[in-house]
Amino acid sequence: MKFTLYQPTELIFGCGRIKELGEVVKRFGERTLLVTVKEFPSVQQQYSRVKGILTEAGIEVAHFDGVVPNPTVESIAAGARLARESRAQSVIGLGGGSSMDSAKAIAVEATHEGSCWDYLFYKRLPSTKTLPIIAVSTTSGTGSQVTQVAVITDPVTCDKSAIYHSNVYPRVSIVDPELMVTVPPSVTAPTQPMGWRWP
Repeated sequence: MKFTLYQPTELIFGCGRIKELGEVVKRFGERTLLVTVKEFPSVQQQYSRVKGILTEAGIEVAHFDGVVPNPTVESIAAGARLARESRAQSVIGLGGGSSMDSAKAIAVEATHEGSCWDYLFYKRLPSTKTLPIIAVSTTSGTGSQVTQVAVITDPVTCDKSAIYHSNVYPRVSIVDPELMVTVPPSVTAPTQPMGWRWP
């Protein structure tokens, strides 16, 4: 089954639809920042595949692999620096919730004064200068690919909060089940949708 849905994120679903990533990114320019966790054997193949698709489409890719669980202001700042240095015109979050939330926060900090922490939902609002965000989910249960939320943590104060604004909705989200088959069982099990049961 394949379908495309707008809500307002354009959701592209179906096996093999990761192949459309290059054309999606080109809507926003020819330079992008790919945001991921550090590569490890079980997912290295999917990262290489995504990079290959982007390169074949003529996209210049800068790769930030500093995503950490419960993304921190420090990790976001490092990603934002790379986005600015590489003159990224979009940000791709490839992975689970932490990668996609990191991409959203990086897209804000790279284009605004101050830190991502200055744009929490009860502080300042991220503007339309926010870089276009493309989400590519590799787990089943995060939901971050279609939300306007980026959860971040300040480890100094042990405070966890979120950017919450319509400008951080991913412009496009690709959900390709083929990217999920190599995820370790230890990751797959806790990221299944609520109510899901083994056959």
